[in-house]
Amino acid sequence: MNLQDYLSEKCRIIDVALAEYLPPEDRFPDVIFRAMRYGVLNGGKRLRPALTLAACEAVGGDPKVALPAACAVELIHAFSLIHDDLPALDNDDFRRGKPTSHKVFGEAIAILAGDSLLALAFETVTKRTEGVPSEVVLEVTRRIASAAGVGGMVAGQVVDMISEGKEIRPETLEFIHRNKTGSLIEASVIAGGMLGGGTPEQIKALALYGQKVGLAFQIADDILDIEGEQEKTGKTIGSDFRKQKATYPSLYGLEKSGELARQAADEAIAALRDFDERADPLRELAHFIVAREA
Repeated sequence: MNLQDYLSEKCRIIDVALAEYLPPEDRFPDVIFRAMRYGVLNGGKRLRPALTLAACEAVGGDPKVALPAACAVELIHAFSLIHDDLPALDNDDFRRGKPTSHKVFGEAIAILAGDSLLALAFETVTKRTEGVPSEVVLEVTRRIASAAGVGGMVAGQVVDMISEGKEIRPETLEFIHRNKTGSLIEASVIAGGMLGGGTPEQIKALALYGQKVGLAFQIADDILDIEGEQEKTGKTIGSDFRKQKATYPSLYGLEKSGELARQAADEAIAALRDFDERADPLRELAHFIVAREA
């Protein structure tokens, strides 16, 4: 399969749906709706929603059924980026090659836009998912909520903040990466598998895949912050070093970090050993996550 063609098609479908699900800009008060759309529709790899759709296909499901959940995880991802970029957290000026939301709309509107996207995510998955038993939709919603909150992204962000400028143990670094980044990626994969009608054994395997591919993604991000090109990443290179953030390269060095990222990707692929060729997009995505340049 051609992964780039696959991702291009999935991104097109996801972008069309996101544009439909987001409130139009001409509603009053228009500034909040413009800020919401700016935070979501300003580019991005759409990796998390693509993983949701690919996981649904891997268990033989119809990806259309998983599209609202896929968009929901992307709305949550966008919310997290808007808030992460704020001066109180990472204080970043650029995201995806464009000024960050608070630079365009001010801090107050950026905060409210992020809040609105988080709420819209749960409205989207519960209101727009069709053809799936309500108890499945409820469990998918619970999984996504857990990944977004103090049991996932928030916990990772907190430990990341309080670890700045400190020497930390490897298990603390893994906690940061597993929660701050990996939790939503894992939830994205699980949601697709559940909505596609996966068996408990398949969901367990997909969860392990999501854990490992989420770790690989964040290690690769750590490496890109040192070796990446700003024109490709759309972010300021070296920001982790300047903020004295805990990263895999700072703890293990670049070469070992690359090995750990590839090992995590290999373990993710191994988790899919009992899946047929319908899981090939997930396998290819694991390789892509490690080799990407942005």
